[in-house]
Amino acid sequence: MVARWALAAALAFAPTAIAAQDTDADDPYIWLEEIQGERALAKVDQWNADTEAVLTDQPEYPLAKAWAKQILDDTRQIALPDAIQGDMVTNLWRDADNPRGLWRIASLESYMTGAPEWRVLIDVDKLGEDEGQSWVWHGANCLAPEYARCLIALSPGGTDADVVREFDVTTGRFVDGGFTLPEAKSNVAWFDEDTLFVGTDEGDGSLTDSGYPRLVKLWDRGTDFSAARQIAEGEQADISASGFSVLDGDTRWRFVNRSPSFWTNQISLVKEDGSTVPLPLPEDAEFEAVLNGLVIAKLNSALETTGGTEEPGALVAWSLQSVLDGSDPAPFAVFRPSDTQAIEEVAASETKLWVKVLDDVSGKLIELSPGQSGWTARDMELPANSTVQIAETSGTGDTAFVKVESMLTPPTLYAVPSEGEAVAIASEPAQFDASKFTVEQKFATSKDGTKVPYYLVRPKDAQGPLPTLIHAYGGFRAAQTPKYLTAEPYRSGPLGLFWVESGNAYVLANIRGGGEYGPRWHEDALREKRQNSFDDFHAVADDLVASRLTTPGHIAASGRSNGGVLVGAVANQRPDLYGAIISGSPLIDMRRYNKLLAGASWMAEYGNPDVPEDWAFMKEWSPYQNMSDGPDVPAAFYYLSTLDDRVHPGHARKAAAKHEAYGQTFYYHEYREGGHSVGSDHEEDAKRAALLLSYLNREIGKDVD
Repeated sequence: MVARWALAAALAFAPTAIAAQDTDADDPYIWLEEIQGERALAKVDQWNADTEAVLTDQPEYPLAKAWAKQILDDTRQIALPDAIQGDMVTNLWRDADNPRGLWRIASLESYMTGAPEWRVLIDVDKLGEDEGQSWVWHGANCLAPEYARCLIALSPGGTDADVVREFDVTTGRFVDGGFTLPEAKSNVAWFDEDTLFVGTDEGDGSLTDSGYPRLVKLWDRGTDFSAARQIAEGEQADISASGFSVLDGDTRWRFVNRSPSFWTNQISLVKEDGSTVPLPLPEDAEFEAVLNGLVIAKLNSALETTGGTEEPGALVAWSLQSVLDGSDPAPFAVFRPSDTQAIEEVAASETKLWVKVLDDVSGKLIELSPGQSGWTARDMELPANSTVQIAETSGTGDTAFVKVESMLTPPTLYAVPSEGEAVAIASEPAQFDASKFTVEQKFATSKDGTKVPYYLVRPKDAQGPLPTLIHAYGGFRAAQTPKYLTAEPYRSGPLGLFWVESGNAYVLANIRGGGEYGPRWHEDALREKRQNSFDDFHAVADDLVASRLTTPGHIAASGRSNGGVLVGAVANQRPDLYGAIISGSPLIDMRRYNKLLAGASWMAEYGNPDVPEDWAFMKEWSPYQNMSDGPDVPAAFYYLSTLDDRVHPGHARKAAAKHEAYGQTFYYHEYREGGHSVGSDHEEDAKRAALLLSYLNREIGKDVD
């Protein structure tokens, strides 16, 4: 093992003064929660400089950074459809010359040939330069079916909060006197061409405890927002409230949604006059699509229907017209996944429903067709053992645009018509020689006997144990599926590729808490069951050790956001097993997380630390509270953004401060911009990948027995 290195001199607080923290008053580093505080930023600058001084001096750093930038800026990347708008396609394109992106449009006909004829609508870099803003693109919502007017969301520096401005696609200009909203975490959608659904920050009482809109209003064109008419509201303790609409053929169905918790929603139909009628969906069901006058949702708990009991994970439909008529429509099943399957994505085209399922974490695309005797399912012919992503569906006609890739196979975009065979529209070039590596799906046995799948990539001719990087997430129903190695792990750029090219092993672990096997896989790691997620991760690492594929101390645990809870907990619980910890935009201090930015919105996932019964189980695994001053803890690398307004930067800062006080090795890199995703352009993304490679080589890349 390489020698330990402490980033800087210990803080003024003596290590012996740090005790197990159970209240806010016990935390000596709470001052680091002041996001733009002068003292806090000075400490951040010191940690950044110390980290860069060591890691940028490694011989692999300049080569890795240049290679990463080349991959990220490759002009041969697929221009995925952001939206299909009638007979047109829009896309945001980023490359070396356009780091913030070009929002552009092309005809669907030219797009299908693989050689789109693009017209630039907004040059985000030039717009930022002209307006003196560091704009980051947050998307466009264009009004169907004409798609002439769009609501453009632009974030200053990449925060979740953004500015909304109305844009005219026909003229290619922002609309003079059009709809605009100042910077806020707003919920905005079209009601009709002259009216918006709006929820935004209006001052006291307008936001929930989680910092999202509590009120939904209808705002008419040409009027001051103060005159907007309120049509729905949530409670202060809710997550958020919002309005949205869906075009189903010629019918525009409008809805408002109140989210009492992260996992519950109360959705109502909105009539032309703004009055609302509640939908009969169970609160824990997931609204997926509208097709042929039916609202389609995925169940997360059992439901009695006309055909019997439908189990969690099934797709079920209700008649919207019956809801409007005041009757109680009977739900019926549309699709039932098998025991090894989980529904991950659902999208509607003109007359079909497209469902992407995971089958033992391998992607499949299924077309569902409504009929008088029920719905028929057809498996679409796509490459097996791949990750499948529904990029878009056509509003006219029935074609799904699907990206398919695997760890060793670069992404290919297919047009999958309802009638006929899938056609490859575009493929990314190979960025490495895949014949040098092998990919295998294996299963570990967790502490309670649960079989946990994971993907393992190794050099083809490698023998014996190798330094191994394990990435996982384990929360919020988010499945981790194997992507091309230039994008693994998520938000680490091509780190996975660089790591295996150096003769090491990379693992993607499908631990509980995600959605790999449907609702049950998530529920088994909720709240007091969170330890199952950590046990699953340990099981994967132990399985690799038992198989002589790696050795203790030469394993890196990687996770970001919710994954920060994961890697922080496993590092505390098994310091003998892990030699390095990559923690991106992390949640760490679970004693205070619900008081920091959007943290209150996640209490249904983790628990409420202000409730003694909840804190009793949370404090057993909360990373910050369980950090110890032992000399052999894994060396952590924290990366994050100052402008992350979702997960507070104080989490990583305070963990770094504890490491520093204990005299432990740690690495730290906080970008000023980038928001929760970290890194506002490819230059920053490439730098992060190179820093992480240098870090892994330094900490676990040598002396494997």
